[in-house]
Amino acid sequence: MKLTRVIYYRTALFLSLMALCGCQALVPHDTKSLIDPRFQRSEIVGILAGFGTTFAAVPDLVAMLKRRSSVGMNPRMAAIMGVFQILWVYYGLLIASRPVVIWNVVAVLINFLSVGAYLHFARKEKAEPMKVLGH
Repeated sequence: MKLTRVIYYRTALFLSLMALCGCQALVPHDTKSLIDPRFQRSEIVGILAGFGTTFAAVPDLVAMLKRRSSVGMNPRMAAIMGVFQILWVYYGLLIASRPVVIWNVVAVLINFLSVGAYLHFARKEKAEPMKVLGH
């Protein structure tokens, strides 16, 4: 039984390696974008993906600004995201990726605006505690 299992694993490994070696034509190659030939296709995908992840924090910021209150906001998450997005900006510079740099600079600004708005409203709420509670 043990020998059968070893033969099975070796056969599976061999077939997997053969399949991977024969799939070179299936690997997507980065080509010029059909939308704008100045960009690579990967840059267009990166721009679209970055748009979605960068602006995911905007609804919380807008809601906080509309209600003019820090209630329900956790500034630590936005601060931590902002700090690590600075590392993403640096990484984007190292690999010379425009989408990584652009979207993370925007995300840093959004997250630090969220933290700044939270601190502003929290300070205001602390100074006027009865107004916030509705009294």
